[in-house]
Amino acid sequence: MAERANPAFAAGAVAVPILALAVALATGNTRYLFYVHVMAGALWTGVDVFMGAVLGPVLGGLDLEERASVFERFTPKMTFLMPVLAAVTITAGVELATTLHGGLGTFWIQVALAVALVLSVIGFGVILPGEVAIYRELVSPDPDTERISDIGMRNAKLGGVQGLLQLFIIFVMMQLRFL
Repeated sequence: MAERANPAFAAGAVAVPILALAVALATGNTRYLFYVHVMAGALWTGVDVFMGAVLGPVLGGLDLEERASVFERFTPKMTFLMPVLAAVTITAGVELATTLHGGLGTFWIQVALAVALVLSVIGFGVILPGEVAIYRELVSPDPDTERISDIGMRNAKLGGVQGLLQLFIIFVMMQLRFL
């Protein structure tokens, strides 16, 4: 799959966020950890909102073959980028909650954790397996463009749902900021 995503893109999409998180955790620099959390979260949210608000409707207007062609190029990149952004954002957020708020017991932190759990279930439990299914279909001897299109559209819609949930988490983060 890395070959289809472009190996340099795949390596960078995985290495840069993980390395940034590792440096922040290793140094114990809360300001840098906050930066990593916000940047990874902004990228994750931005891509999801874009998918739901722009890409999904555009793809919905394409015929089956064109839609499958877009997913053939789009899915491998997303398979590397999005899970890493999600994992880095959530990990940094939990560490920040522990560091800045003394644990995970406050109401707004629990709300954020509940939404993060829903995002994780959607992302790692539905979208990521869908991306793997698209990839398997793409490399099969006779790819089913309808299946590729259907799974891709479902993932794009779920990306939009995730974007809305992430916008809600931004509201929650503002509540935490002023505790």
